[in-house]
Amino acid sequence: MPYVQDNFGWGLGFAIPCAIMAMSVAAFFCCTPLYVHKQPKGIGTPSSSSILKVLKMILANIGARKISLPSRDDNGDAISELELQEKPLKAEPTDPKESLDEAAPSVAKIILGLLPIWAVLLMFAVIFQQPMTFFTKQGMLMDHTVAGGAFVIPPAMLQSSITVSIILLMPMYDSMIIPLINAITRGSDGITVLQRIGVGMVLSVVAMVIAALVEAWRLRVTAAGGGGARPSIFWLLPQYVLLGVSDVFTVVGMQEFFYTQVPSTMRTIGIGLNTSVFGFGSFLGAFLITVLEMATASGGDGRGWFSDDPREAHLDKYYWFLALLSSISFVIFTHLCKYYNKDASGK
Repeated sequence: MPYVQDNFGWGLGFAIPCAIMAMSVAAFFCCTPLYVHKQPKGIGTPSSSSILKVLKMILANIGARKISLPSRDDNGDAISELELQEKPLKAEPTDPKESLDEAAPSVAKIILGLLPIWAVLLMFAVIFQQPMTFFTKQGMLMDHTVAGGAFVIPPAMLQSSITVSIILLMPMYDSMIIPLINAITRGSDGITVLQRIGVGMVLSVVAMVIAALVEAWRLRVTAAGGGGARPSIFWLLPQYVLLGVSDVFTVVGMQEFFYTQVPSTMRTIGIGLNTSVFGFGSFLGAFLITVLEMATASGGDGRGWFSDDPREAHLDKYYWFLALLSSISFVIFTHLCKYYNKDASGK
């Protein structure tokens, strides 16, 4: 699509995905009657009052005991609760409304228990936005011609390298990476979901470090050549590929974590928590850019890290800043892991 948009016009570039999306919607509605949706039973939707009630209870009992989340409920009949203190056993309520009222605080406690991991993953979501934004801008400032200028590579096309790396690595994960890890660790279980997320977070930090080094080198080359010399856009490939590899580890691990750390009746909420990480991460990224732009452009000349003048912009400093924040998030993540189930089976 970037190549079509740059060479044949934006109208055709938007018309093609529009037509494909229309075909997808038609296929969706044609196939929907072939599936049966079963409404989960036995649990209610948490209200704001129930969440506040549980939050007050957590603060009152903080330090009493560690928080442990429930394991996956395969049958979907029993409601697992996040216990903060010992509670006496009592008979099952006969009133369905009473059962739902008691289940709502349980849902709220589970959601609040997942929020710490949700919060530390926001920085990964901020980095996840870079290929569509500043990586593309970085590519526009580099030489993106091949064969002596016979073919011009649209900078946005490099985003496809992320998809290609995912497609190539995903089949290799179970067939090559896991056996290699088992051979090194002399085990048979591979790595846990949390370890998988952590590996992806580390790779995302490495990607930002490489992006900062490449951008700093580009600035030096441009300054030395008087603005005429520009490095090749292919120097950006390592950071794109590393983010694709980190996607295989962290994004897939996040889906499995939020899906398996809740009972079967709450899987929709688990999926919602997973997708909301990237939504809130986008807002956090925009907030960081706004704050940094005001802070770095306050010297009087109005030229900060995100200046429109490529000779004055310092995306390398922004990448270092993201790498620092992500490293701090990873340290907090490793500390939080001890409070959660180690794998999807609840062991």
